[in-house]
Amino acid sequence: MTFLMRPYIQKRSRYFYVLFILFTVTGLFSMYFHMTLSFLGQMLDEIAILWLLASGYSIWLPRCYFPTFLGQNRSWYISLIVTITLLSTFLSFLKPTINAYALNAIGLHIVYIVVQEYKKHVLISFTFPYGMVILAMVDSTYEMPNQTIKVRYWPRDTWPVGLPYVEIGDDHKSC
Repeated sequence: MTFLMRPYIQKRSRYFYVLFILFTVTGLFSMYFHMTLSFLGQMLDEIAILWLLASGYSIWLPRCYFPTFLGQNRSWYISLIVTITLLSTFLSFLKPTINAYALNAIGLHIVYIVVQEYKKHVLISFTFPYGMVILAMVDSTYEMPNQTIKVRYWPRDTWPVGLPYVEIGDDHKSC
């Protein structure tokens, strides 16, 4: 999927690669937890999920949803998200339920953003590849307004099942 999303990653953000690494780490920790059913495995799995959500949140949240005291500054917003995630990570070792509340808070806010943005977008899906493509499209709408964004499917657009990816055209929108 990183190969298919390469044009988007090149024009928008290379932090996208971090998300794929975190997906891998989350999968490994989840596998470890479900193989051992240990408390350590559960903590590693939940903390990896927390960092994955926080990373996606810091990359894709449209600037219009930023807290007002940050203005439109994404670097300050990323710093705020990293600080909150670090604090939640350290507190989760002292009181593990804190991590559950942090995951729920982020998850509920992501659901709120998805509901707000789907008023503008038709494609509704919550599976992994479709969700990432939708968030990339929402982000592109705000961060690259002059680019034409298309959803394509690998290996072919006409196949009934395919892996979606974002294609960025060189022409400018005339909206």
